[in-house]
Amino acid sequence: MTTSSTSVAMTTSPASSADRLATRVATNLAAIRARIASSGRDVQTVRVVAVTKTFGIDAVTAAVTAGLTSVGENYVDELCAKRATSGSLEVTWHYLGALQTNKIERALECADVLCAVARVKEVERIARLRSDAAIYVQVDFTGAPTRNGATPVEATEVVRRARTLGLDVRGLMTVAPLDRGAARSAFAATGALADDLGLVERSMGMSDDLEIACELGSTEVRIGRGLFGPRSARIDLT
Repeated sequence: MTTSSTSVAMTTSPASSADRLATRVATNLAAIRARIASSGRDVQTVRVVAVTKTFGIDAVTAAVTAGLTSVGENYVDELCAKRATSGSLEVTWHYLGALQTNKIERALECADVLCAVARVKEVERIARLRSDAAIYVQVDFTGAPTRNGATPVEATEVVRRARTLGLDVRGLMTVAPLDRGAARSAFAATGALADDLGLVERSMGMSDDLEIACELGSTEVRIGRGLFGPRSARIDLT
């Protein structure tokens, strides 16, 4: 009699791409928090905003799984699409892009905080649509025509007008110059202006310069590449 045996190969399914992303984000967030601590700051006093532009909804899920609750987007359409598909995720949505007049209403529908307000006419439009909207005023120290943001003098007037209209002005935001010395000056000036205006929040610092920003009083750093890796040129809204 001939006997035969059948062997069954056991396979282990590889981790899903979502699981791999969640692991990467958690690891990178730990590194970001170590960098914040290296600046002498208590990591609990610096909010990390996960900037998910050009990444899919999995990036938002991974950020929330890692313990982050603030997500930033630079494009209104992308912000609204992700918010619509975020389900039960508990997220505070920050709109970080320049405000186009024809998209302010939609930005207000999808964002919890508008972080790049830079002109008096913008706050007047915002106030007409939502009188209690939360905003940051963006200050620019580069003078580059392609950069969004008000000069310090203009920012003071924007804050004054926004307060007159009843808006919730939470703080200032800036994008620093690439030169580290210039970045240090910009962050210090932003902090001084926030003090003068009685504003608590200072949204300063990104993946490459967060230590300087935290050293100079940032309450919020905006991190994309440092959490998720290099960006794709394609915007995936799925």
